[in-house]
Amino acid sequence: MHTRGVNPYMPSWEYVPDAEPHVFGDRVYAYGSHDLFRGHAYCLGDYVCYSAPVDDLTDWRYEGVIFGRTDDPDNPDGAACLYAPDVTQGPDGRYYLYYVLNEADYVSVAVCDEPAGRYTYLGNVRHADGTLLGRREGDMPQFDPAVLTEGETTYLYTGFSWPTDPSRLGATGVALGPDMLTITDGPHAVVPSGAHAAGTGFEGHAFFEAPSIRKVGDLYYLVYSTEHMNELAYATSTDPLHGFTYRGVIVSNADVGIDGYKPAGVKTGPGGNNHGGIENVGGQWCVFYHRHTAGHQYSRQGVLEPIEIRADGTIPQVEMTSCGPLGAGGALPGTGRFPAYIACNLFIDDPDFVPEDRTHLFDHRLPNITQDGRDGDELRGYVERVFDGGGVGFKYFDLVGGPTAVTVTTRGYPSGHVEVRTEPFGPALGQIPVGHSNEWKQWSAVIDLPAGRHALYLVYRGTAMLSLHSITLGA
Repeated sequence: MHTRGVNPYMPSWEYVPDAEPHVFGDRVYAYGSHDLFRGHAYCLGDYVCYSAPVDDLTDWRYEGVIFGRTDDPDNPDGAACLYAPDVTQGPDGRYYLYYVLNEADYVSVAVCDEPAGRYTYLGNVRHADGTLLGRREGDMPQFDPAVLTEGETTYLYTGFSWPTDPSRLGATGVALGPDMLTITDGPHAVVPSGAHAAGTGFEGHAFFEAPSIRKVGDLYYLVYSTEHMNELAYATSTDPLHGFTYRGVIVSNADVGIDGYKPAGVKTGPGGNNHGGIENVGGQWCVFYHRHTAGHQYSRQGVLEPIEIRADGTIPQVEMTSCGPLGAGGALPGTGRFPAYIACNLFIDDPDFVPEDRTHLFDHRLPNITQDGRDGDELRGYVERVFDGGGVGFKYFDLVGGPTAVTVTTRGYPSGHVEVRTEPFGPALGQIPVGHSNEWKQWSAVIDLPAGRHALYLVYRGTAMLSLHSITLGA
């Protein structure tokens, strides 16, 4: 079963990161790369697509494989992976898929007559003299294409830049002609890398990878992953190939920069890399991005949050939630059973906790979202590896308030209790005793909960560890 109206918005056994959302007609389509559960590298799968009605981001439909690894003539044996793609509708009305094979230094293009049909290989992006973009002297190696079509012109942005590598300029952009392949202007450097950020206004949030482009009114928004990796920031300009200025952070997949419910610098989730884009879906702007699961960097899942674009063009940073598909101010019902895999915060009950690595991905002390079985098995995810002090957070619920039966379904060999809180490092509202079980078992307590829109955090205190299957509110 797939739970609707939650993050991740796709089924819990699906791993589609790097999502680029695009509205075509009355549906929004999410195009991304394709990780595998417990994969050994990024993007091992074929490109698949999911779509939803523009008026209901809880109702996602699997569209199937739209382009396979062996569909590219340069990859007949499927040895190369398909890295993060983007799609645009060309001036001829057809749909164009831009992508880069891993280890390749050029951009490839496929085409289809419909948004989520089977795409066929078209060619490679090239200069007017036929030299592939990425292979002319001065070109940057190509990575993470993003595309925007206006009239007869399509703007293409690419880039990957380690902060300390001066040979990488950052994000670069070109203009393509109506054949969707031939460069008519550029390349131009548009957002600097860390090695070239001094004096630009991008210091501390320079370009790392993952460009994504949209136009809102008269402004072009270039969304990108910064040198911190976990965050998506944005720059704006009135010119698609010149004059971009840094504006701020949109989202962090570890909630870095979000304060109020915790200190701004504290991570309450795995960091890792991030990649996504923004789109106006049925009148609501949203950011699509990804989270990390399975305790490593190769099993990422798509999540989304509603955002606000203010009159001055700024986008306030939003926090990760379990209920992003429900829209701005949305909340899950205050009664019912909710799967643990929708947890948006995984943390240790200590604001001064220092992880074993800077991403939080590889610290065995942290709770972790996983599933049983192998990749492709349609088995509901859960949270494992919840040790003493491990916290699992859900945002938000529309709580009824007052004495409420709260039930956790766990397995493992814990001996202790689960504290229920409304703040990750706040006081416990009550405790649920938990014990040993080889199978999933329910444990309950009546806890006085506040009324209204609140987060709930479950913090384990005890010996050994537990896995968390679900939380139930009410009888």
